[in-house]
Amino acid sequence: MKKLSLLLTALFASASLLHAQDSLNIRKIYDEALVNGKAYENLRYLCKNIGPRLSGSANAQKAVEWSKKLMEGYGFDKVYLQEVMVPHWVRGAKETAFIIDGKTRIPVAIAALGMSVATPKEGITANVVEVRSLKELETLGESVIKGKIVFFNRAFDERFIEAGQAYGTAGDQRFAGPAAAAKYGAVGVIVRSLTSADDDYPHTGATLATPGTKLIPAAAISTRAANKLSNMLRLRKLPLIKFYFKQSCELLPDVLSYNVIGELTGTENPNKFISVGGHLDSWDLAEGAHDDGTGVMQSAEVLRIFKATGYRPKNSIRAVFFMNEENGHKGGLKYAELAAQNKEEHIAAIETDEGGFTPRGFSFDGASKDFLKNINDKYKALLEPYEVDRLVAGGSGTDIEPLKEKLPGITLIGFRPDSQRYFDIHHTPNDVFENVNKRELQLGAAGIAAFIYLIDQHGL
Repeated sequence: MKKLSLLLTALFASASLLHAQDSLNIRKIYDEALVNGKAYENLRYLCKNIGPRLSGSANAQKAVEWSKKLMEGYGFDKVYLQEVMVPHWVRGAKETAFIIDGKTRIPVAIAALGMSVATPKEGITANVVEVRSLKELETLGESVIKGKIVFFNRAFDERFIEAGQAYGTAGDQRFAGPAAAAKYGAVGVIVRSLTSADDDYPHTGATLATPGTKLIPAAAISTRAANKLSNMLRLRKLPLIKFYFKQSCELLPDVLSYNVIGELTGTENPNKFISVGGHLDSWDLAEGAHDDGTGVMQSAEVLRIFKATGYRPKNSIRAVFFMNEENGHKGGLKYAELAAQNKEEHIAAIETDEGGFTPRGFSFDGASKDFLKNINDKYKALLEPYEVDRLVAGGSGTDIEPLKEKLPGITLIGFRPDSQRYFDIHHTPNDVFENVNKRELQLGAAGIAAFIYLIDQHGL
């Protein structure tokens, strides 16, 4: 009994010392990020010197070249490009739209949805059918829909605390709505912007455009304009209210682009990997600051912090700048394909693609109660002083999801900053550098680095 007591005392003392060392190392990570952090100035360059980076564009290629040089300049052990063919969609001239009330034309703000087709040169004018779900569209059918413009007007469900959940439940009307409406003979679609904000900024985003899908012109309409149109339809006889819109977008042949990857090679397990990444591409309406300039700059910052603090990881750590998350997901698919092909063992992948706001914690894809209890028991106390200790079940990210199929056993993790402001900016002309807070961004980079340090040292 005495021997057991001594053994337990020794184990407790060892665990306490380990905990103390981890605390010191995490403090070093935060000090480096907050005092000497580079993510904010790197983001400034990406946004102001390169700007919008839609896949296939000249700016996307500039971003690839600059990102590679950035990581090479930090002296990462490996920096390289992964070839990937990506869609090349262009918006063309600025869209125009009017609500037509008899002889009155009321201008409204719209933005073509990514991968949509153009209207005829003269635009489209038609009566409007308002629906709030794909099910309602199906119920109305061709007899009502044919020859009309379908107006999807399902608002965000404000009851969700996590704003991303509201986005998820409203998003099917944008992604699948135009293709569904085309099947019933609609001539065009307008979709309420996916946000709870009341403003005149339309939120773009991708819509379904797979081979064999009938394509009709589709655009997002600002929430304020959506409310106006809905009220006019409700208060007047429907045949009196029409809608006109014109857009000149075009889908060109696929082009060659690249994922950009930087790596610190593991000292003990060089063929075991922990990846952290975001997407380098962005929509064309603004600078792609929060979506997802913050994510890629945080990912590079994690590796820079490790080098600056002298931390040499046991396992290889990668920063991955994925290409084409917004309108095709080709970068994520290619990364997973090559990881499997190269027989790499991936411990975990973290995606940061929810903006650069105040960090709250991490979510774990498909996590069981036992897993969550274990992860909280191990790491919550270490992360709590930095307020990044919310370790919960939840989604991970579009770019890392293909790893789940290709690499069984990997843990997929989403970085979770505060969500309340993200969808005011997401996919809009407001997604600019000025709307990113330096301290929030660098706290996020530190939180991700701290968590990767813990995974590298102690596993999941």
